[in-house]
Amino acid sequence: MDDANFGGQIKVGTGIFPAIGEGVTRVNGSAGIEGPVVIGNPTTFPIPYATLNIAPLTNSDNLIGPIVPGAACFPISNPYSLAVSGPSAFLGNVDSALTVNAGLHVYAQGHVFSNCGGHVLAAKKDFDIKHPSKEGWRLRYVAPEAPSADVYCRGRVTNKTEIVLPSYWKDLVDWTTITVNLTPIGAHQDVIVKRIDEKKVYLQAMGGMPINCFYHIYGERQDCERNIAEYEGESPADYPGDNSQYLQSGG
Repeated sequence: MDDANFGGQIKVGTGIFPAIGEGVTRVNGSAGIEGPVVIGNPTTFPIPYATLNIAPLTNSDNLIGPIVPGAACFPISNPYSLAVSGPSAFLGNVDSALTVNAGLHVYAQGHVFSNCGGHVLAAKKDFDIKHPSKEGWRLRYVAPEAPSADVYCRGRVTNKTEIVLPSYWKDLVDWTTITVNLTPIGAHQDVIVKRIDEKKVYLQAMGGMPINCFYHIYGERQDCERNIAEYEGESPADYPGDNSQYLQSGG
């Protein structure tokens, strides 16, 4: 059979499909298939992994098509396995072996976990691991909260009068926001910050004595909009800045 057009309803299987109607209540143009169903490359799934198994597109008739304005772009030789325009609902677990990209926000009604050392942005940013030194205990650390998008570097300077900032700070950090904390080691040295520029922090000690100290340096990112910590509103939608730069969570 070649081309086939069905004006009514297609049912494959012996089950009853309430969502598409039965008898006089049937929804024309609908379909019900018990599965498993394979769409795409016929050999991708060696066993029935799911009710619907969607494989990469291998039909050469469909690899070249018109460019749709506003649509996602992909290489002609490697199209998506699934493209959905409009809201989607998943009533069970969603597993992804690769990256999940979101063009806007990701909301979670429950907890957000990272089991493989990745990063999670949430109302409380934490990690929870098996305690490294106490049997039967766990260790949970919570990230500090701040009103600005700060980054930091830390370390120790010995017998030098300069702290070289990370090379990428020049384009990442507004150097005029840099603050420096110094902790002398062994003896008081009256170490001071003489000046700061985009690349270095310059130090000076009493009488030119050798410097030996720990340092902790903070700076605010310049590659994003400055955060407005307090604003009038009832929800994150009332934020007066650019909400697209943030992943909000909380009430």
